[in-house]
Amino acid sequence: MTKNQEPYEEGKRAGAHPLLVGLGILLGLWLFVALIIPSSKNKQATGTEGPTVSVIEDPEAPSVMFKVQTTIQDMNTLGLVVPPQATDSQIVALLKRLKQARLDGTLGEQLPSTTPGHTLGEHAIADIFIFSEKQFAEADTIRTLTRGAHAPGTLYPNAVPFEVAMEHIRGHYRIDLNDTSSPDRGSLGFADESGIHSKHYKRIF
Repeated sequence: MTKNQEPYEEGKRAGAHPLLVGLGILLGLWLFVALIIPSSKNKQATGTEGPTVSVIEDPEAPSVMFKVQTTIQDMNTLGLVVPPQATDSQIVALLKRLKQARLDGTLGEQLPSTTPGHTLGEHAIADIFIFSEKQFAEADTIRTLTRGAHAPGTLYPNAVPFEVAMEHIRGHYRIDLNDTSSPDRGSLGFADESGIHSKHYKRIF
C-alpha cells in the first residue's frame, strides 16, 4: 500500500458512485441504439411494407368507374384503367371494395378469373394493377412490373421501362390465398418484392 492510498474502512464506499455507473450504462445503450440499429426511415426506404395509412375518404364522392384493360392469365394478373381525374381517396375506396368483394365471394362479378378452376377460388392468386393511362396497362408493361425491377430489360424491349411504369401505378391489389397470415395487400402506388417502391407508395391494408 502506497502512502497516498487510503486503507479500507468499514462502511466507506469503494469505487465509482452507483449513479455515475448507471448514467454510463444508459449512455452506452443510447449510443448502441443510435449507431448500430438502423433508423425507421432507412427501413422504409428498403422494405416493402411502408406505413399503413388512413387516407381521408369522401363519403359523398361517387365510386370510381374502371375498365379491365388487360388480362394475363399465365401471370394471374389484371390491368385496370380508371379516369385520370380519380382521386387517391377514390382509389383507396376501390381497393377496399375489391377486397370486400373477394371476402364476399363476389369478385368474379367484377373481374375476370385469374386462377380458373383453382380449389381456393377464381382469384386465389391475383396481381391487380390500377392505372389512369391506358398505355401503361398494356401486357408487356405489366409483365415487366410483375417480373420486378431486376428482370433483364431485354425480356420485353418494347415495354415501358420498369422505373417509369412503376410511377404511373395508381393502386395495386395483391391476393394470395396461400398466404393465410396476409392474403390481401393493397396500396396506393406500388412496391415490388425486392423493396423498390414508387414515390407515392402507401400501404392501405
